[in-house]
Amino acid sequence: MANVTDLQTKYSKLAQEYSKLRAQNQVLKKAVVDEQASTVSLKEQLKQRDQSLRKQEQEMDSLSFRNQQLAKRVELLQEELASKVDSPSQHGLETQSVFDEDLQKKIEENERLHIQFYEADEQHRRQEAELRGRLQELEKDSEQHQTVLDGLTAKYIDTIERLQSDKARLEVKAQTLEREAKECRMRTEECQQQLRRCQSELNRQVKQSSSVIQEKVPFNDTKFSDYNSLNVPPHNRRHQLKARDVAGQALSFIQDLVAALLNFHSYTEQRVHIYPRDSSIEPISPLNQKFSQYLHENAAYVRPLEDSFLQLHQSITEDTVTVLETVVKLKSFADNFSSYTHFLQKILPYQLKSLEEECEAPLCTAVLTAKNQELQGDMKRVTSVFEKLQSYINILALPSVRQDAMPPSSTSAVFTQLAACLHSLHDAIKEMSKHYNQKAGLEQELPTITQKLCTTSECLLGSLGSLTSSTGKIATFFSNNLDFFTSPGYSPRGGTVTLNPLQAESMLANKKKAAAYMHAIKKPRPQSVPYREALSNRRILTSSTESREGLTQQVQQSQEKIARLEQEKEHWLLEAQLGKVRLEKENQRIADLEAQLTAALGGSPNSQAAAASTLAQSHEEAEKELQKAVGKETTLCTSLVGMLCTTPTVEHVGDEDSREQLIKTHYMARVGELTTQLQISDSKAVHFHSECRALAKRLAIAEKSRETLSEEVKRANQNITRLQDELTTTKRSYEDQLSMMSDHLCSMNETLSKQREEIDTLKLGSKGNAKKNKGR
Repeated sequence: MANVTDLQTKYSKLAQEYSKLRAQNQVLKKAVVDEQASTVSLKEQLKQRDQSLRKQEQEMDSLSFRNQQLAKRVELLQEELASKVDSPSQHGLETQSVFDEDLQKKIEENERLHIQFYEADEQHRRQEAELRGRLQELEKDSEQHQTVLDGLTAKYIDTIERLQSDKARLEVKAQTLEREAKECRMRTEECQQQLRRCQSELNRQVKQSSSVIQEKVPFNDTKFSDYNSLNVPPHNRRHQLKARDVAGQALSFIQDLVAALLNFHSYTEQRVHIYPRDSSIEPISPLNQKFSQYLHENAAYVRPLEDSFLQLHQSITEDTVTVLETVVKLKSFADNFSSYTHFLQKILPYQLKSLEEECEAPLCTAVLTAKNQELQGDMKRVTSVFEKLQSYINILALPSVRQDAMPPSSTSAVFTQLAACLHSLHDAIKEMSKHYNQKAGLEQELPTITQKLCTTSECLLGSLGSLTSSTGKIATFFSNNLDFFTSPGYSPRGGTVTLNPLQAESMLANKKKAAAYMHAIKKPRPQSVPYREALSNRRILTSSTESREGLTQQVQQSQEKIARLEQEKEHWLLEAQLGKVRLEKENQRIADLEAQLTAALGGSPNSQAAAASTLAQSHEEAEKELQKAVGKETTLCTSLVGMLCTTPTVEHVGDEDSREQLIKTHYMARVGELTTQLQISDSKAVHFHSECRALAKRLAIAEKSRETLSEEVKRANQNITRLQDELTTTKRSYEDQLSMMSDHLCSMNETLSKQREEIDTLKLGSKGNAKKNKGR
């Protein structure tokens, strides 16, 4: 205890010193910041003083220079004045008049010259300004002309180079065309031979077919729609695969929608129990109780949507016929959707009344009331859109119940309206999510807001976000596949009549018979693998299987050990807590017994004997209780407790320290053992963690290899597509060439026939002339 008090005093001193140092640190930080600011201001002032000093030095230099000039001028004037004073006055008077006249003339002449100079200078300046402006204009024009000239030069150079390259390319192309022309001539001859063979073969087939038609076919039923409707259309495998794919995508979107609806209704129920009254503090209103009861039943209406659509997806396979008349499972989905729509209609009044009750709360502001009113409008709009969807889905489910329920011409319009309705649902839920987000922001500003309400509002906003995303995906998916939904997948050849269930059954029966027949006549050759490849594959498979099985066993064993260690840990923690409680009770009991013993020792011998007997009885009771409590522990614990409890009471009254030491030693040993086991389990857990990380790395490497292989497959598919396109273009060009050659052959045959006729006419004419000559 003394050590604990010393540590507490030291800790308090250290805390006081830390608080003092922290306060001093704050003061020093503030002083450093102030000093930095003053340093920056002093630097700015120093810069300004330096600048002003430089200006003053420059002014002093200029003034000193002017002063020197003035001093020199004064000296010169003084010298002139002294020389004039020294000359005789009479001579000065004589010359003064001459100087004055000359000076007057000079002044007049100087004025005239100054005027002329000023006029000439002004004229010169005007001319110079005009010439400078003209020079600038000419320079600008010259620059523009130079840029245009450079551009034209570059353009002409590029044109010349391009024409030269085109010339070279055309020459090469001409050579290749000449070679191709030679090859085409050779191919033309071959094609002529093939054409003759084909014509003869086609003539033979036409004769045979016409004879068969005349003998075997009494009439052509495809010309008449009534007769053609009785023909069984062929099985469209592409349509079935597309229908299966579309149904799978729609199933994933329906699953997301169902999860979002479940979350939305569940979090709405939680919010009803929290706001405007917390059900844990006071009872909520009867309206909200009924609303909560209805919301609690949402899974019974939402889950069947996913289940029924899953059955619909499972009913669409490659071996079935998927049209509106044969999709029987669509009716169950429509019924479940109708029940969910009725559920929405049932809870709509309670939603509106619940929002009105929130508006009646004392802390509800006007802005929050407006948001609640907007949410009421949004909920009405969402319910009405679900009602429209219910109507369209029921219409689409009618042909599977009654064939003449909907004409085929109306199918496209129903699907189009359904797509528009899905977009309206996405817009309505998006608007409701936006208004609810604004409402949650306003509620967070209220003073009575709780953390439970904030958490529930965040969860509700998250469910609305997922609901908005899922409805948007469904609307986009339906719009993208609208052509597939509206196009007829099955119809007789040359007709537009819809398929009925009897024709679908006949089609499937014929398909099964044809598949069975093909399977019977087709005997696939057994596939063989080279011996070395088979051996290497077997080694790889065996090693991978063994390593996988070993790792699986190690993971299972590690999981079992971890679970067992967790159980043991919890067990020993409970035992340690129980031992601690028992130790406290035993210490309290020993203190009571010591008090009784001291009281007994201070009295008579009879009282001492009675106290001794009472102490013995209490020791026996303590022994029995400890034996019952620690009966499941080890034998060491039981023996120690028994040894402590059966010691004589009179001789060992003052052995509390030894008993406490033994108990402490025992529990410290147990704690050491548990610590060792915990360390062993931690080391094993670390080992298993490293193995799991290695497996994760291997999985990542496998994923990367899979991605690379998928990229290679994509590239290979692209190459195949490109080669197919090239093959198609080549075939098309050959067909065009063949058609041109056939036309050319026809024209040549006509010319040959004309020539033969002319030759025959000439021969006949020559023969007639010869006979006439003989007759003469």
